[in-house]
Amino acid sequence: MSKPQLNCSPDFFAAQAAKTIALQMMEERGRGAVLVGVARVDAALEHLLLAVMTPASVKGNSLFLPDRPLGSIGAKVALASRLGLIDGGVERALNALRKLRNAFAHSAESASLTEQVHSSRLAEVYEMARTNPLWAPLDAALAAQPPTANGPLEPALRDYILLITILVAFLEATAHQLKPIQPPVVMSFGGIFPPNGKLPSNEAAYGDC
Repeated sequence: MSKPQLNCSPDFFAAQAAKTIALQMMEERGRGAVLVGVARVDAALEHLLLAVMTPASVKGNSLFLPDRPLGSIGAKVALASRLGLIDGGVERALNALRKLRNAFAHSAESASLTEQVHSSRLAEVYEMARTNPLWAPLDAALAAQPPTANGPLEPALRDYILLITILVAFLEATAHQLKPIQPPVVMSFGGIFPPNGKLPSNEAAYGDC
């Protein structure tokens, strides 16, 4: 008797992770929800970039420390876009979240996702995210959950949670499908050689000069 075939597609793994993320995010409210959500996206972006990088020559990934080149979410978004790891729509969504996080983090007053300045910034992003096949089932799953100690979810917060959930789940699923980039040649003090370190003949290295 043959075993049932398992669905191991990237979308399947994203769907499995998404429900867990969404339920965890339900516990957050207000400023905390925004800051925690963007922090999760930031971490997923870091995993995406690490997936295509060769291992660091020294222990740790100092590139991602706060004062280093990839210490900000903006730098991570820019590099992921230039490497072709995310498309234009995801790039716009991530940059909108970056601006939202900055606004909430630096606001002296209590900020809310229902404010016009924030809702208008996210309107286009939500429109794009709703085309994801996970949006509708996740929305139904959140609606079916009993209220937490923080009370029922407001529509604006539910949309935000769904956006964060889809971004994190698919960034992580994409990272799992990637391998470190292997350039065809590597520069060394001895010349330009294949990454395997084998010295080519002059003809292979330089052709007819």
